[in-house]
Amino acid sequence: MKPAVRRTVVATLLTGGVVGAATWVVFFSPVLGVRTIEVTGDTTVPADQLRQATGIKLGTPLATVDLGVVRQRVGSVREVESARVDRVWPGTLHVSVVERTAVAAVQLGPGRAAVLDRFGVILREAAVPPSWLPVLKVQRLAAGDPATRSALTVLSVLPEAVLNRVREVRAPSPKSVTLKLTDGKTIVWGDAADSEEKGRLLAALLKKPGTSYDLSSPDVVTVR
Repeated sequence: MKPAVRRTVVATLLTGGVVGAATWVVFFSPVLGVRTIEVTGDTTVPADQLRQATGIKLGTPLATVDLGVVRQRVGSVREVESARVDRVWPGTLHVSVVERTAVAAVQLGPGRAAVLDRFGVILREAAVPPSWLPVLKVQRLAAGDPATRSALTVLSVLPEAVLNRVREVRAPSPKSVTLKLTDGKTIVWGDAADSEEKGRLLAALLKKPGTSYDLSSPDVVTVR
C-alpha cells in the first residue's frame, strides 16, 4: 500500500473512531446522562412528584430523552395546566410548569364541594366551598358543558379587584351568565364574548351608584 493511501486509510479510521466514540458518549453512555431534573413554576405540587412524573431515571443519556413524551407525562398531573421540557447540557433536564389556578367552587351535594380551574378541571374536593371563591351554579357541571365553560371563561378574565367581590356566578345557559357580588349587586354579563372588554367596563361602572349592571351588550350598558 502506497504511503499516501495508507495515510488516508488511517485518517479515515481515526475519524470514524472519533465519531463512533462521540456517538457512544452522547447517546449510549452515562457520561452525558441526566444528572439533575430541575423543576420550576411549582407552588402547590411537590417538585419530587413532578420529577417522578417525568419517568426519567438519572443516568439516562440526555440526548435520548423524548421531550414530547416527558411533557405529556408531566402535563397529565391534575394540578398542571401546561409544561415545557428542555435539555440543559451537560446533564440537566429542565421542567417548567404552569399550575392550574382555582377560579370557582361548586356544591356537588350535601357536605361535598369541588374547586375548579378555568377549564372546569376539579382540582380538589372539600366539605364546603371555600369562602374566597365564587360559587358556580349551572344545570349540568362538566368541563365540556357550554354553560360551564362560558361561566368559567368570564371568571378567568375578570380583573382581580372585581373577581374578589364575586360571590356567585349563575349560567343557566351559555348566553346568560350573571354575577352576584358580595355587596348584593347583580352583573348581567350575557355570553362570554368580549369578556375582557366587559371586565374593563365593569371596573369603571362599579364606581357608579346602582344595584344592577347590564353588560350583555357592551355597546349599550345600563345601570339601575
